Formats: sequence, C-alpha cells, structure tokens
Amino acid sequence: MNWYLQVLKNYTNFSGRARRKEFWYFFLFNTLIIYALAYIDRMTGIVDQGTGVGLLTGIYGLATLVPNLAVYVRRLHDSGKSGWWIFLNGVPLIGTIVLLFFLVRDSNPASNKYGENPK
Repeated sequence: MNWYLQVLKNYTNFSGRARRKEFWYFFLFNTLIIYALAYIDRMTGIVDQGTGVGLLTGIYGLATLVPNLAVYVRRLHDSGKSGWWIFLNGVPLIGTIVLLFFLVRDSNPASNKYGENPK
C-alpha cells in the first residue's frame, strides 16, 4: 500500500525513474480499487447505460489519470526509454505488447539520462 501512496504523493513528477515494484504495486491497487468502485456503482445503480461507466469509477479514473501517466513515464525512464513511448499503446496489439515488454524489464543497473538507479 505504501507504493500506491508514494505514487499519489509524487503525482506531478514526470522526471526521474520508478522501480518495477513501484509501478506494478500501483497498478495492482489501482485495478482493485476500480473493480471495487465498479461493483459499488452497479449495486447502487449509478452506471451510465450508454458508456457503462459508473459515477464513482469515473471520478476515481479522472482523479488518478495524472498519477497513472506519471508512473508510466517514470517506469519507461527506468528502462532507458523516453516517456513518449507511452503513445505506443495507441497501436493495436503490437504496441501494447512492446510497451508491456518495456514495463516488465528490469532497471538499467547504472544511472542513465533520467537519473540514478532507484534500487
């Protein structure tokens, strides 16, 4: 849970590096919270039938949009890639697979142009 809170506290920092642990713990807790809020939205009936998104889920998604982008960019920096590689998500299938490969890779052991190794 500390990794999740650390990302939220560091939400405006798009420079530097983020360890795999920081990224994936944030991803895990973020996913669990979204599923819990979606369940509450469905139980209370506050889901928009057109989009399928509930009120609580939508608000949470907007609130965590910038921290999500920041931790993605810092994670890419940790593997030696520019943050602009995040746009690879827009390429169907191939882009997502390549981006996932970058996110799963271990850190560059030495410092790089984005900073010191966070380990």
